[in-house]
Amino acid sequence: MSVFAKWGPRVARVVLGLPFFVIGLSHFIPFLPPQPPPPPEALPFVTGLGASGYIMPMVKGIEVVAGLALLTNRFVPLALTLLAPIIINIAGFHFALAPSYPLPITFIVLSLYLAWSYRAAFAPMLRARVEPTASASETSVPRQAVPAR
Repeated sequence: MSVFAKWGPRVARVVLGLPFFVIGLSHFIPFLPPQPPPPPEALPFVTGLGASGYIMPMVKGIEVVAGLALLTNRFVPLALTLLAPIIINIAGFHFALAPSYPLPITFIVLSLYLAWSYRAAFAPMLRARVEPTASASETSVPRQAVPAR
């Protein structure tokens, strides 16, 4: 196994998980300096998200949980799945409303690299037809026949 194959996913997990964990956590426990206001084109979008009252706490909660999962190497495919729509929205925001390209491109590249690294976990989701699994009672050991009295 090459050094890149061994350390690449580990480094990518930390580099992707750390900003989501820290920035998400700072929403609940403010410890980062205040961010500059968004550009005027983005102000209605940002104001609307904040005014909803539930979107930002939900998104930031998902960021904290998924970031922690990436940092601790637990439930990585689930964390990537939860972060995918958030990363897409970060990219859309920065590409369309507040032009800045390095951060969203970095998030996209890291998440795609990790998705490729964990592709075996995603393979069942990408099948066109999948049969439901049998329930536990159907897969258990059959009972012994009881003789009639």
